[in-house]
Amino acid sequence: MSVLDGVAVIVVNYGSADLLATNLVRTVGDSGARVVVVDSFSSLKERAAITRLAAEHWWDLLLPETNVGFGGGSNLGAAHALAAGSRVLVFLNPDAWTDPAGLSALASAARSADQLSDRVLAAPRILRPDGGVYSRGLTYLHRADGTMSGTRTAPDDVPWLSGACLALGAELWSELGGFDEDYFLYWEDVDLSWRAAALGARLQVVDGAHVVHDEGGTQDSRGRAKSETYYRYDIRNRMLFALKNLAPADVRRWRRALPQAARAVALRGGRRQFVEGIGPWRGVARGVVDALGVRAS
Repeated sequence: MSVLDGVAVIVVNYGSADLLATNLVRTVGDSGARVVVVDSFSSLKERAAITRLAAEHWWDLLLPETNVGFGGGSNLGAAHALAAGSRVLVFLNPDAWTDPAGLSALASAARSADQLSDRVLAAPRILRPDGGVYSRGLTYLHRADGTMSGTRTAPDDVPWLSGACLALGAELWSELGGFDEDYFLYWEDVDLSWRAAALGARLQVVDGAHVVHDEGGTQDSRGRAKSETYYRYDIRNRMLFALKNLAPADVRRWRRALPQAARAVALRGGRRQFVEGIGPWRGVARGVVDALGVRAS
C-alpha cells in the first residue's frame, strides 16, 4: 500500500485558482492522494477557473454558494473525504506547498498515530519563499496577555500548530468535531491545537517535512499590507478564543491588553498602509468593536 493511499489533501479556495495551479499540483504530483478543493465563493470568474482546474487534475470539487470561511470550508472538505473512505486528512493553505515526499512524511505520522491510538496533530516546519524559516513548527500563545512567540516563556503558555498545513487521522478529527466555525477566519488553528491537547493528543512537528508559505498570498493586499478582513478577524478572534477556553481572570487580562494587541496586529502590515487608505483603519476599528462585544457560544 502506498503511504498516500487513504490520504486526502483538503484546500479551501477563495480567489486563489492561480495559486492552486502551481502549489497544489506540485504538492500532490502523481502520488495518488485524494484532493478535495472547497471553493468558498468569491466570484463567478473564479468559480469558472477553479472548476476548469479541478476537472483538469481530477480533483474533488465542492461548491458552496457563499463564502463559508476557513473552518466551515475545511469541515465540508473533511466530511467529503471521510465519506469517500479517507483515513488521514491533510489541510493545506492555497499559498503553501510541499512535495509528495513531505506529504508522505506528514501522512505517515498521522496514520501511524491513528493506528496506535497515540493521537497526534502533525505539522511541518514552515519556510518563507526565500528559504528562510517562517516557523520551526510550534508557536506559543502566552496566556498572561495573549501575545505570541516562537519560544515558551511560562509553564502555562499554549503551544499551537499553524493551519497553513496540518495532518491528523480520522479518529482524532472525529473526536475534535472539526474546526470551530465561530471563528470564520484566523485562530481556528490555535483553537484546534488547544482542544487536541486537551484530549491528550500530541502536537508533533514532523522531521523531514516542510512547506513553503507565502503568507498573505491569498489576501487582497499591497506589499506587506494586510487585508481589512485580516485585521478585523485576527483582533476579534483573539478575544473569542479567550472567552471559549480560558478562565475569567485570563479574559480580564486579555481585555485590558486589547489596545496593545490591536496595535501589534495593525503594525504587521507596516506603517505606510495607514496613510494610503481607510481600509486598514476600518479593519482595526471593527476588530476592536467586535472583540469588545463578542460572546462565546
